[in-house]
Amino acid sequence: MCESTAYVLKDGKEELVLESVQLLEVNPGGVRIASIFGEEKIIQARVKTLSLVDHKIILEPIT
Repeated sequence: MCESTAYVLKDGKEELVLESVQLLEVNPGGVRIASIFGEEKIIQARVKTLSLVDHKIILEPIT
């Protein structure tokens, strides 16, 4: 499988946001992510790192 896991950085720690992410869409006010199971979240954040090899998305809150 090629899905990723999304985390948001809070106080220097990675907090799980959503697993099995198959879609990441950057919008002016944040990021929309959706899983293969139909779960969708909009996060007020920007992409800090995206590792395709590790299947890991790190988001950084917009302040």
